Amino acid sequence: MTKKPRILIVDDEAPMRESLNDWLKEDGYVVGLAASGREAVDMVQKGTWEVMLLDLKMPGMDGLETLRKVKEVSPEVEVIMMTAYATIDTAVQAMKEGAFDYLVKPFDPDEIEIQIKKILSHQEVVLENILLRKKLEERYQYDEIVGKSDCMQEIFELIDRVAPTDSTVLITGESGTGKELIAQAIHGNSPRAYQPFIAVSCGALPDTLLESELFGYEKGAFSGAEHTKRGRFEMADQGTLFLDEIGDISMKTQVDLLRVLQEKEFNRLGGETPIQVDVRVLAATNRNLENAIQERRFRKDLYYRLNVISIHVPPLRERKEDIPLLAKTAIRKCCMEMNKEEVGISPAAMKRLVDYEWPGNVRELQNVIERAIVIGGGQEIRPKDLPFQPGESRPEEDITSLKAMERHHISKILDHTQWNISEAARILGIDRQTLYNKIEKYDIRRG
Repeated sequence: MTKKPRILIVDDEAPMRESLNDWLKEDGYVVGLAASGREAVDMVQKGTWEVMLLDLKMPGMDGLETLRKVKEVSPEVEVIMMTAYATIDTAVQAMKEGAFDYLVKPFDPDEIEIQIKKILSHQEVVLENILLRKKLEERYQYDEIVGKSDCMQEIFELIDRVAPTDSTVLITGESGTGKELIAQAIHGNSPRAYQPFIAVSCGALPDTLLESELFGYEKGAFSGAEHTKRGRFEMADQGTLFLDEIGDISMKTQVDLLRVLQEKEFNRLGGETPIQVDVRVLAATNRNLENAIQERRFRKDLYYRLNVISIHVPPLRERKEDIPLLAKTAIRKCCMEMNKEEVGISPAAMKRLVDYEWPGNVRELQNVIERAIVIGGGQEIRPKDLPFQPGESRPEEDITSLKAMERHHISKILDHTQWNISEAARILGIDRQTLYNKIEKYDIRRG
């Protein structure tokens, strides 16, 4: 049975208050009484009331002013206006100010009961809509990953199937598509969830440094090794090791990595005692490893060892139906981090987001939203707050060579970020030094 609402009666006439009080208490309601608008506002501030019966004509603070102040304090209170002066103007004005309905004096208890049942029915619909929206949001979100497109729903289902196992997973996709989020979701929903999740960006480290990062080293193993250091494999023991940009590692490191995956043991640099570990390995790359195998830059046996299960994350331009959901999620997250009231986004701005090709994918979208919130400063993101113009898209189709494509893409991202090297490197998914090297290599100049 539906719980009966608490009802506050507000009327300056004592006989009316007492009559309503007696009627409602007989029906089992919890009732409060207020003789003025100010007393009613005070009682709403101090307690919870689901329904208010509010007289329209009262000395001092009248019913309409009381209604406004009550709605400011507690918007969820449903207010039924009571008036002996029923006119269309007062009724319309009360409804505009947020009243649920109105009753014309004199009225009998049955009319009040009908109105209360209407309110309960309305509140049930509102609650159902809230629950439905929550279920939809849960369906469209997996941990920190957001997407309602068919391809993302398939990825969510695949994560569900893969997470409980210890299988190695290879996650492929362009930079900025959220490959590390998928790795975190797999780990977070696995039996290893309460053990370490260690991530290594293989492409950001030179080969010699990557080897010591992965496997550690013994004291005196090389010049400057003044103490023994554990590697990432040891740190991830019993947990998960995520190897990002796996396609960038050298052939020598590939051999060492293959041994760990096969034997579950390795040696620190300069060490002679094998160290055994229980680690689940997840890897990611934005490169085509099958092409790298053909070009003898990647070992076929390592590829098959890593690619036990494959998850491909499509670029954002291929799942545009996810853009509004991603944008609103990014707005909510940014506003929460900035400790400010959540802003909206105009239809025109949203259309521009959907029409853009997003070379930097989800990461670029999140950066654009953050920039728009900071620069715009208003209650709504508008087209002028976005850093690109209508019709801007990915590199033209006549750019066919890989080098030309990369040069064009880097130039677009640099222009988009107004040559903010840190932000451009973050969107491109590379470190600052790599970006500087590519700027020099391709002779990219500002403007």
